[in-house]
Amino acid sequence: MSGADAAPADRDPGLQPERTRLAWRRTTLSGTVAAVLAAKTVLHEGPTPASVLAAALCCVLWLAFLRVAHGRIRTLASAHRPPALTPPHAAAAVLCTVALAVCGAFLVL
Repeated sequence: MSGADAAPADRDPGLQPERTRLAWRRTTLSGTVAAVLAAKTVLHEGPTPASVLAAALCCVLWLAFLRVAHGRIRTLASAHRPPALTPPHAAAAVLCTVALAVCGAFLVL
């Protein structure tokens, strides 16, 4: 039997799901730090309506990212061969991350 006729072997994911799960946890921790620093900036520099709104938006974005990340972490932990991240979940994670960075930049400037 030639190599082209042979059935493909099951891929052994090894530690890939665990590494990906840990990466999601690290990213969530980074978002937590950004949200806490946003709140600290507002409290330290004196609250203005715009800065309070930006800090509140940072917290909401962090919570949204936390929901997406926690769902992905659970999926990676529960399945031997976890499914790929769906495009809507990936888009939500990217949107939350970019928006959190924009709000943080607004607070710093």
